[in-house]
Amino acid sequence: MLYFDNAATMQPHYKALEVYKRTAEEVFGNPSSLHTLGVKAEQVINESRKVLAKELSCDPDNIIFTSGATESNNLGLFSSASAYGRNGSRIVTTSVEHPSVAEPLKYLSTKGFEVVYIKPDRNGEINPQEFLEAVNDNTCLVSCMLVNNETGYILPVRRIFTAIKHKNSRVVTHCDAVQGFMKIPVKMTDLQADLITVSAHKIGGVKGVGALIKSKNVRIIPQIYGGGQERNSRSGTENVPAIASFASAVEYTKKGEELISFLRNNLNREYITINSPENGSPYILNVSVEGVKSEVMLHFLESKEIYVSSGSACSKGKVSGVLREFGVKNPDFSIRISLSDESTKNDLRTLIKAIDEGYNSLLHMR
Repeated sequence: MLYFDNAATMQPHYKALEVYKRTAEEVFGNPSSLHTLGVKAEQVINESRKVLAKELSCDPDNIIFTSGATESNNLGLFSSASAYGRNGSRIVTTSVEHPSVAEPLKYLSTKGFEVVYIKPDRNGEINPQEFLEAVNDNTCLVSCMLVNNETGYILPVRRIFTAIKHKNSRVVTHCDAVQGFMKIPVKMTDLQADLITVSAHKIGGVKGVGALIKSKNVRIIPQIYGGGQERNSRSGTENVPAIASFASAVEYTKKGEELISFLRNNLNREYITINSPENGSPYILNVSVEGVKSEVMLHFLESKEIYVSSGSACSKGKVSGVLREFGVKNPDFSIRISLSDESTKNDLRTLIKAIDEGYNSLLHMR
């Protein structure tokens, strides 16, 4: 089996699974309990915070563990709108955000907030100047992803957020860094982000845990009320084994050989169009295969136990509106190939050969 859908989810790292199993068996106390087992569980969470904080260059106390990236994005956006909406009702974002950002903002637009969308230019790039011009005295929040999950395009977040902070320091800056974390540098201060979202299962941890990282001056208004866990920011008993697994995935993630350029250079360009930018993520390549629809090619490759994606896992077979925003002419012919640090050149040679076979046989069947 060859797996190239790592942008949707990665196979859990064996060390992360070991930590999950061991923690579930040995550290099963409720971290809010005052007895020894509870204290031990709380210590595991605190040590995990330190691991993430070291990687993100932030204060461990400012890490809020959640059930995943969707909850983290929702918490960051709804909290900011509630806490800082009095400063103004304008929110600025991009037209290519993940649904876990796009949908909450769509909801906020029904509650009196003005949501301004910055689109990619004719070169498929987000222009920081357009962001800056969209921010005014009535702006309370800006949200911009770091790496696009469908094309691998790396957005100029640092330039955007730095310019915005100079123009209006009260604006809260939020970055969905899920596809960038542990793949390109993600540092709190470097990005000039007040809020950053990360997820465990995109880096080899288990599903069901993520984090929202906040700057010390940003106020979080809980969206889930209860026992006041996570420093009164997110109630609910913490998933201790998953949190420990998350930290383990961070510790054991290794940088493999950079292979996107190898893939890019060896695909047959006579019938394959590359939709990802040259200087994008070293883990994601989006391509269109001439005359072969995405789903057809996906199932052909699956018959050979090779797994790719027809786009974002959240789109579930729908034609991508994000690819249209980036100027892709035939998004229903595109497939997303997303690598991990375990991918090899031999794996990619097998994939390339299979795409060639698929093109020739599927085109012949038409």
